Order: sequence, then C-alpha cells, then structure tokens
Amino acid sequence: MATRQAITYCRICEPLCGLTVTVEDGRAARIRPDREHPLSKGFACPKGIAMSEIQNDPDRVLHPLRRRGDGTFERVSWDEALNDIARRLNALRRDHGGESIGWYFGNPATFSYSHPLWLNGFMKALGSPHFYSAGSQDTNSRFAASALLYGSPHLVPIPDLKRTDLLVMLGANPLVSHGSLVSAPRVREDLTAIVRRGGRVVVADPRRTETARAFEHLPVAPDGDAWLLLSLLHVLFDEGLADEAACARQATGIAALRRAVRDFPPEETGRRSGVDAAAVRALARDLAAARRAVLYGRTGTCLGRHATLVAFLIDAVTLVTGNLDRPGGAIFGDSPLRVDELLRMSGLATYGRTRSRVGAFPDVLGTFPAGVMAEEITTPGRGRLRALLVSAGNPLLTVPGSAALDRALDELDLLVCIDLYVTETGRKADYVLPATTFLEREDFPLPFLQLHLTPYVTWTEAVVPPRGEARQEWEIIDGLARRMGLGVGAFGPQRLAHRLGVRPSPRFLLDALLRTGPRGDWYGLRRGGLSLRRLRAEPHGVVLADHQPTGTLRRRLRHRDRRVHLAPREILTEIERLAAAPEPPPEYPLRLIGMREIRSHNSWMHNAPALMRGNRRHAARLNPRDAAEHGITDGVRCRITSPHGAIELPVVVTDEMTPGTVAVPHGWGHDGGWNVANAAGGANVNVLASPDPEDLERLAGMAHLNGIPVSVAPADAPENVSASR
Repeated sequence: MATRQAITYCRICEPLCGLTVTVEDGRAARIRPDREHPLSKGFACPKGIAMSEIQNDPDRVLHPLRRRGDGTFERVSWDEALNDIARRLNALRRDHGGESIGWYFGNPATFSYSHPLWLNGFMKALGSPHFYSAGSQDTNSRFAASALLYGSPHLVPIPDLKRTDLLVMLGANPLVSHGSLVSAPRVREDLTAIVRRGGRVVVADPRRTETARAFEHLPVAPDGDAWLLLSLLHVLFDEGLADEAACARQATGIAALRRAVRDFPPEETGRRSGVDAAAVRALARDLAAARRAVLYGRTGTCLGRHATLVAFLIDAVTLVTGNLDRPGGAIFGDSPLRVDELLRMSGLATYGRTRSRVGAFPDVLGTFPAGVMAEEITTPGRGRLRALLVSAGNPLLTVPGSAALDRALDELDLLVCIDLYVTETGRKADYVLPATTFLEREDFPLPFLQLHLTPYVTWTEAVVPPRGEARQEWEIIDGLARRMGLGVGAFGPQRLAHRLGVRPSPRFLLDALLRTGPRGDWYGLRRGGLSLRRLRAEPHGVVLADHQPTGTLRRRLRHRDRRVHLAPREILTEIERLAAAPEPPPEYPLRLIGMREIRSHNSWMHNAPALMRGNRRHAARLNPRDAAEHGITDGVRCRITSPHGAIELPVVVTDEMTPGTVAVPHGWGHDGGWNVANAAGGANVNVLASPDPEDLERLAGMAHLNGIPVSVAPADAPENVSASR
C-alpha cells in the first residue's frame, strides 16, 4: 500500500486550521491537526478531523445525475448534462433575457478562491440581477453596516484579541464556533490570555454558552442587543465618557448620534435589553476606562429585527470609546493582495447599487436576500426568475419559511444543483452535478486574508484526486459558460488573460495578483516577495507580520470626506423604527434563538457518521422556570409554534437558558443524501421564520431567525436525551 502524508488546511470555518492527511493508495484515510502550522499549532476541531468521512461517504454524488419523470435520477455524461443545461438556459435568454436566470450559492463557496470568481463572471456575463447567497442568513448585515460607516461593505474591523484588555462579545460563542469574521485558530488561548494579563472577557448572550461559562456572562434578552448598545451610547455621552478627541479626529455625525440615543437611558431600555440599568452603566464606564477595549458581534447579532443597526452600533461604541483603528481595539486587516481594488474591479464592492425586483432590497456585495427568491419565481412580469442554479447550498433548509420556496421551485423551468449530495433542494433539481470536496482541489484563502489577527498567507494543492467524475465548481461554470457562448465572462483579470492569449485559469490569475500585490515579487524585481511558486514551496504558509497594522483606516475609507459616518439617514430611521416597534403578541410568550454545537455544522455535514458520533440528538433548550410553567419535563418531545409554523423535537431543561428563551440548533431537518437511511433527522428551525419578504430586515434583507416569538407545549412521550448541565 502506497502511503504518504499531505499538508493542507481546513475550509469548514474561518480559522483555516492546518491539517495533515494520510493518503493511502490515493484515498484520504485519516486527518489529523498539523503540529507545524504556525497559527493553529496542532489544533483542529472535530469537524475538520471528520472531513475524511465526507470525502469517502458512499452517499456522495460522483457522476452527473438527471432527474427522470418519476422523480428518480439516472446517471448521464458531463457532455449530456452541460449541453442540455446550456441549451435550456440559452432558450430562456432568447425568450426572456439573461435576467430570467439566477444563482444561489451557499457558505462553502466562500471557502474556495476560484468558485466565487467564476460565478461572479458568469452572472455578469448573463446580465442577471438574480444573485443570492447564504449571506442573508449569516453576515450581510455586517457588510451593510460597513458600507454605511466606512463607504465600503468589505471594510470589516476585527477585534484585536492579542492586545486588548476588555473584550465584550455579543451573539458569539467562539469556543464552539471558533470565531467568525476574525481568523484566530487558537481562539481559546487568545481569550484566556486576556484574563491572564489582567483583562476581562464579557459574553452578552441569552444563553450561558460554552464561552460564557468560561468567562463573564451578561444575560441579555433575545434580540435585545440594539437596546443594550443604544443605552451604552446614552451613558457614554450623558456621563461625559466619550473620547471626544477620537470622535473629532475620525468621525462625522457625532452630534446627530448623540441626539438619537438621548431617549434610550438604561433605566428605560432594561425591559427590552434584559440588562438592568446598573449593569449597563457599569459596563459603559468600564469600556471608557479600559486602556484598550473592543466590542465584537457575530451571528447571534446578525439575525434579529434590526441586524444592520446592531452591527453599526457595535462599531459606534468602539469608536466613541476611542478604540477604533488602534492596538487592542477594532483593527482593519491588510492583505497581500490588492483586495480593495480587486473587489471594485469585480463589481462586488457594492451596497445598494441595485434593488431587488421584489421588496426593493439593496444589494449587499452584489447579492440579494434569499428570502425573496420564492416571490421572484412566482411574481409575474419582466425579470421573473425562471431558472435557478444552486452551488454548495441547500436553500430549502436555510431560507426563512422554506415551504413557500418548496412550492415555488416547482414553477421553475430549470433547476440545477452543484453539490456533494442530493439534498432537499437537489431532489427537485433537473440535474445534480458532482462537486469536489476541499481535499480534491487546490486553494487559497482569498476572502479571509484581511481577517487574520496574525497576517498570514498560504496555498494548498489538492490532497487526493477527485472521486468519480467530480469537478471543481469553477470548471463546471467555465464549461457551461463556453457552451452558452459567454466566453470568459466579465471579470477583469479574466478579460486580461484572454487578451494575452492565455486560458484564464485560477492559478494564472492568483499568481498575477500575488506578484503584483503589496508584498509581491513583481516577477523577480523584489527579492523575497510573494508568488505562487514561493507559496507552493512553503506548505505550512508564510507569516507576514506579528500583528495587523493600525492607523490605516483613513486611507481606506471610501466616503469622500474620509470620515466614519456615525449618523447616516438609514440608521437614524432604523433607530426610530426600533423605538416604535410593537410588543410581541402575548400568545407567543417565549423568544427563539439559534445555537451552534461542536459536532454539528449546517445541513450537509449531517451525512458524516463520524462527525455526529457522540453528539446528542437534536434538542431544544429551555429554562426550568419556563418548563414548569408550560408543563414540560426534561426529555419529552415538545412542540414549538410560531405565527408561521411549528416543529417537534425533544427538550433539554437547563439553567443555561435565561427565562423566556428557547434555543434550537440550526442546520437540522435533513432527510439524508443519496442514501436516505443515513439521515440524521431533526427539525428545521427555519420553518418557524416568516416567509414574507416584508418581514426581512430592511437594510440588508437579513432573515429574521433570532428573537422569533414562539409558544412551547408538550407534544409526545418522553425520550432519552442526554445533556451536560
């Protein structure tokens, strides 16, 4: 048996931990953490280690599949599939224009350097606005807030964990999720080091999460973050705690923001934020007094009624306390590529450049909210969505109110899925095309270069050849585009390569971008500079500096006045809407939140038996007081009902929950892949969300998935559900 060790990195979540893969006769047999990786240093979570189960899963789709009239699938050749898809798409272009064709891409697409580039070029060549992503169920509110604050949606501050004295986290549980919109592979050590050097880590969350248990827990009400942040700003201004010099140096709109928060004293907001006035005032004073402090918010803050406002206010508090763009505060990472120029050239550095046909939502990084897809399909008129391609995503499980999308997909003229499995969405597809796993492709962490706390760059070759006939997404898109006569698309470097007479492969483009970037070798003119050749020679990657730089914000701002805008009209209007928001209906007395589990990662990972081994069954979490009030005991099946739907699942009664809150892990409801017998089951929590586009968050089109009003009642006989208390 031929055995070798290959070095790569994980592409499941943002720390991008180093991995060592044992390859036996061309098969990925085992995965272990890479002890020589300069950042992760021998750490990798169970999800990364379990990737060999996905790689070798017998349920994987390995050949192009075409759906028969009876709903089953038959194997076809790549030429048969792509030729027919191209023919049908071109017929739609001829009859209804390129705007009749849409694309949805899921979270894994972001972890490929080639997939988004080719996908963007394809959609630009079509001239279609129907571009959707999982971002409207994840992070788009953060990008919208950055556009309003800094004039650039991709200018996202990261918390300087390695130098701060006070970290306040909202809606984040990095001991389980390992962090997001910041790349810190050993985040537990970074957080513990803050306390060890005399600092504090405060975790604001409706649940006493794994991270909250390890540090200081500040209980907040579900979707209460905006009220908390507005009251913090009120105290900072009212008690003269604002860093006036920093405000004058960096920002405009301070006076308007001061007026806007005047009516949010903590004595008035406590009922909605869940935090009493004394705790708010103490936290505001601590933020102002700390030598270095930073606020950080993640997914829990991105899915409420006022998600963009919350992301905006997190940065506003950081700036007002003098901690924006300074060591130990919120910093802006640099990249070895000219990312700002690259995004502008690709047309992705946009916010509100265009509006969706349904709901008039602003685009965020060139995409519209997935929550409007159902109505874009069913609403007649010019620009109606008639064909949909889906890559690395399963929107039938991830969009709010999936029943409406389920019905709408049946009205499409063509549905194509590019994926590892036949998902719930894939079962409705005319074609399912097999994609490679990350172990079967070369890669570069293009979207995450500015998010590393320690500036770092790496490259990996494919570890094993593709199984069956699986192809990289960019190859599939490229083959389809050429059959449709779209050529190389509209992406700038692709056009340049075409003019040079070179087929624009991702490697060619990346090498050119690296070599001409700020740290590039300029084709041999700069000794020691970056090139693809150098990265290929250093499999563990290259550390570029000890810390990300500070003092870079002013040159990177895209507002004409080179200032941070603290009082844009959209935000002031949103504050007014928040103040006028009605009370939730009394028949739904509890509030639903999501949660992450260490051995669970979105719907497609539930196909991996090793990943789920030892994981408790899908279960809700409920406070003992609420359980007693609603007649629920530990282990029974409960029915959770919202104004939009209901689910049933076992319940764990635990004091980790604040009263009035029920938590349900997301990413379940999966009915299995190619072999349904391997299904992990569970309930799809997004059934409880509203399918109405009017209920999407206005500034970024975010799905309302946190703070949903619900009721809870016993549903079934007790089940044996184990949980640590």
